[in-house]
Amino acid sequence: MAKKEDIQRVWYLVDAKDKILGRVAAKVASILRGKHKAIFTPHIDTGDAVVIINASKVRLTGRKTKQKVYRRYSGYPGGLREVSFEKMFTHKPTTVIKLAVRRMLPGGALGHVMLKKLKIYADDKHGQIAQKPQILEV
Repeated sequence: MAKKEDIQRVWYLVDAKDKILGRVAAKVASILRGKHKAIFTPHIDTGDAVVIINASKVRLTGRKTKQKVYRRYSGYPGGLREVSFEKMFTHKPTTVIKLAVRRMLPGGALGHVMLKKLKIYADDKHGQIAQKPQILEV
């Protein structure tokens, strides 16, 4: 069982240029969760921080760019909102990756803490140079 004082955090840099969205999200979710470490404990945040650059250059396979739809429901009658992937990607390319990663993390408070260690940028400039992130191949 991991303890808070045993956890060593590392920063990773992922370049999403011409990478497939699901594969990037799966690898990043695994790093955020801490599954790559020997001290992995399911109920404790043992994961590392991840910086994703070039989010606007990620791609999907097949016809998903035309068919994929993001849905959210307010809970009220007629409160279903749908946004196509193309529209979401042109307006907010970082949200596309954030949603893909968030849905691969556990729900609840633990998942929210893990998601805070994710930084996503649409282009190749990022603000985490001081953390000296290691380059991670996906």
